[in-house]
Amino acid sequence: MPPAGVKSRPAHRCTECGYGSAKWVGRCPECQAWGTLQEVGAPASPLRAVAAGPVTAPARPIAQVDLAEAQAVPTGIPEFDRVLGGGLVPGAVLLVAGEPGVGKSTLLLEVAHKVAEANGPTLVVSGEESAAQVRLRAERIGALHERLYLAAETELSAVLAHVEAVAPTLLVLDSVQTVRSPAVDGTDGGATQVRAVASALTGVAKSRGMTTILVGHVTKDGAIAGPRALEHLVDVVISFDGERHSTLRLIRAAKNRFGPADEIGCFEIGDSGVVGVPDPSALFVSRRPAPVPGSCVTVTLEGSRPLLAEVQALVASSGGGGSPRRAVSGLDSQRVAMVNAVVERRGGVKLADADVFAASVGGVRIIEPAADLALAIAIASAAKDEPLPHGLVALGEVGLSGEIRRVGGLGRRLAEASRHGYKVALVPEDAGSPPPGMRLIEVPDLGTAFDRLFRA
Repeated sequence: MPPAGVKSRPAHRCTECGYGSAKWVGRCPECQAWGTLQEVGAPASPLRAVAAGPVTAPARPIAQVDLAEAQAVPTGIPEFDRVLGGGLVPGAVLLVAGEPGVGKSTLLLEVAHKVAEANGPTLVVSGEESAAQVRLRAERIGALHERLYLAAETELSAVLAHVEAVAPTLLVLDSVQTVRSPAVDGTDGGATQVRAVASALTGVAKSRGMTTILVGHVTKDGAIAGPRALEHLVDVVISFDGERHSTLRLIRAAKNRFGPADEIGCFEIGDSGVVGVPDPSALFVSRRPAPVPGSCVTVTLEGSRPLLAEVQALVASSGGGGSPRRAVSGLDSQRVAMVNAVVERRGGVKLADADVFAASVGGVRIIEPAADLALAIAIASAAKDEPLPHGLVALGEVGLSGEIRRVGGLGRRLAEASRHGYKVALVPEDAGSPPPGMRLIEVPDLGTAFDRLFRA
């Protein structure tokens, strides 16, 4: 008999995401899957008292905890180590996600090769390709080593058996959606299976001190596929971005328990694999003999790394037919619409009957407000058909009233621009001292900036 006050009514649980419901419904409210709720019996009894049990290790003062187990070990790939915060931490679990064909498997195979050379045996388990296919890629990029082990498995029990046999310092699983656990129900690659596989591998990684890298799929909008709990289970979440028509690849740490979560690493993909680009600013700025209208250079800050980036705009007559077009590439469309309105209302540039196109150079995505001033100047330059002075860089956030606000890391941004030969910087007021050889033009608002740059 159930305790007083507790109703004995059947419960239903989703086989995909584990959502529980007292009543059956056709569509799971959590994962939106149809026909996945099944009756699992009466709900659990109320909480009972839990007696104290054995502990794995006695509690110690925090200052006495040994840090040796959490020291990062460099992988030998500087751009990858920058994003990780120094290297791979023993026992850490990393989730690397990106679109198909972006280069995840190639980069991680190279990481496994470097770790095998320096730190000991590594194990690469592929659930999407055969061992021969992975061997061909390794031979092409020069990643063959006697301590780099390879297996093709889709069963969790087989993966754990390989871990026991090889005892690797690094495990790379490509991908977590292709491995299933026979201990739980659910379709292959579903939320229940992914959560079970990730939980099991996380437990093994922590107990053995083995670094584990899980490759994850992404959805159409670029988000990591699977349950959100997958990102909570792991220690580091890395996104691998890049356009198919471009050789540039960017990796970012969306979550990092061992270092900064906003660093960026730049790579270039080619026939010899994925190669780090230590100075990527040249990739995002056009090289031309003379300035052209509608182009302005700014400096973005990705973590601790300042990067030069070029913003381009084109303003053309709409021809009087229908609404004018607004097209954006590599920029935040909402931010571009706001800056476009401020340029027209506060800067006095007529854009109501014109098509406005804005884009970044080199495939980099610029989303921080520090590029507002450069975008506004590029739009005004294109509308007035007047090029900007040679060697000019613009930094500042634009407000709705037209004021120019300061941005963080202004000193580092100006130093990076000066290192690449830029002599003049358009900045907000109270910007501080400029680097040697650079002249600052301080402007309080957008109207003043236009007056200083363009003819009446």
